[in-house]
Amino acid sequence: MTASAAVAAGYTLAAGPVRADVITTSTDGLEAGDIKIKVADGAMPGYFARPKGVANPPVVIVAMEIFGLHEYIKDVTRRLAKLGALAVAPDYYFRKGVDLTKITDIPQLLPIVNAKPDAELLADLDSTVGWAKAQGGNTDRLGIIGFCRGGRTVWEYAAHSNALKAGVAFYGPPVDPPNPLWPKSPTQLAPEMKAPVLGLYGEADTGIPVASVEALKDALAKANKPAAFKIYPGAPHGFHADYRPSYRKEAAEDGWNQMQAWFRKYNVLG
Repeated sequence: MTASAAVAAGYTLAAGPVRADVITTSTDGLEAGDIKIKVADGAMPGYFARPKGVANPPVVIVAMEIFGLHEYIKDVTRRLAKLGALAVAPDYYFRKGVDLTKITDIPQLLPIVNAKPDAELLADLDSTVGWAKAQGGNTDRLGIIGFCRGGRTVWEYAAHSNALKAGVAFYGPPVDPPNPLWPKSPTQLAPEMKAPVLGLYGEADTGIPVASVEALKDALAKANKPAAFKIYPGAPHGFHADYRPSYRKEAAEDGWNQMQAWFRKYNVLG
């Protein structure tokens, strides 16, 4: 897919070239579209998908990468809706007034997303849960899934929310770079985890050493917190991102299956 075609299709620029054979999930049998979520200081954009004619579906929050609310994240919400969930992806970087999908390079992107305080992020996610409940979603069956920075968000939210039943973090960094807006990393939060999280990581992830994943695993075990991990041999960072060259079909499909089994185990999905 050319750059112009990728942009026209709603993909992000900063992540680089878009693969021609990206996964596309139709809205057949679904209600889906853009939404506004009431937050403390305004209206946060988002995208939702849910099965048509299903009352009280379970709720799954989709925590995006740093690249904004682009087509891959929207497609993931539709995939979750096909599994029976009311899935919602909040655009929690909206306050910067910049369309992250249109930024062309990562160095330009990072200062924007790194300025997001964890306290505000967690409040935005709570507001998203409130929106889903008001739409008839069953927040007694609440899950969260996230990718890259969104994977970190999963760990952070699992330490915050008393309502969360389970989370799945795709390659979410266990350790943070120094940032006063992020008081505790996922590893530091291990004793505070309130919901079980499945961590899916790539052995060949140059930004997340396997040793840091093992340290998180050990911290959770020491705190007697339920969690599970799978590390995919030879898989790089972003192995689930089917629009990027980092995509690894076997690991991505297995990870998606692991996610479903995890959510079924904890009664998020039926």
